[in-house]
Amino acid sequence: MRLIVDSGSTKTDWIAIDDSGAIIFETFTLGLNPQVLTEYIIEERIINNYDLYQNRKKINKIYFYGAGCGTQPPKELLTKVLSSIFINSDFDIKEDTYAAVYACCKPRSKAIVSILGTGSNCSYYDGERLHQKVTSLGYVLMDDASGNYFGRQLLRDFYFNKLSDDLANKFKAEFDLKAEIIKDSLYKKPNPNTYLAKFAKFLVQNKDFEYSKNLIKKGFILFIENQIEQFDNHKDVELHFVGSIGYYLKEELKEVIDSKKLKLGKVLRRPIEGLVAYHQSH
Repeated sequence: MRLIVDSGSTKTDWIAIDDSGAIIFETFTLGLNPQVLTEYIIEERIINNYDLYQNRKKINKIYFYGAGCGTQPPKELLTKVLSSIFINSDFDIKEDTYAAVYACCKPRSKAIVSILGTGSNCSYYDGERLHQKVTSLGYVLMDDASGNYFGRQLLRDFYFNKLSDDLANKFKAEFDLKAEIIKDSLYKKPNPNTYLAKFAKFLVQNKDFEYSKNLIKKGFILFIENQIEQFDNHKDVELHFVGSIGYYLKEELKEVIDSKKLKLGKVLRRPIEGLVAYHQSH
């Protein structure tokens, strides 16, 4: 039995297939980003899932595509946790952009593939390998146009009194915005990036406000200029996007892409379906 895993900072999808490629079960856990979570929390989230725990000894291969898996130390932490649970398995751990590539790109086709979810990143795929021009420094300094970027900007602008009265009142009615609650969630509790990203849903739901339109456009322009335009051939290839932010703000993303005369490719909410199809065919 093989497990195909698409792990973000907020949610992780798990699909088990047999040797013929048939799906045995599907399940999910909370996100398993090894750059922001401890070994204990990752282990707890996995073993508390009934399907995974009951089948842990039957798994002989895990293909894990995850946020925070772009460098060696987080991969080693994740391998340590997985090997302690799935004791009969081998592991193939890659960063989450590979999941997006396999879900979006035709074999040997060139493209720029971006993640716009809780976090954000961007890579050039030459048909065989990924290339990155920018090393991510995480949600505090980077992650333009991500869920945590938009959440951070919303909170800042709310406290700087930059939201219109009607939008600010809606925001206060939906969330507990006391300063002590926000600071506790950001500086004491785990997953501050996920905490920030939850406010992005409010932005999507209220995207027709003038403030929202401007913030969304600003975020997408920053992402394109700081990430996509780093690649010399960015005007010649399709731009694929995976993640909830790109998916639910597809129209706004397309407007910015069109204004820069670039080529929008696929926009997917989750890569897991295409990822399973890739492994079934390989």
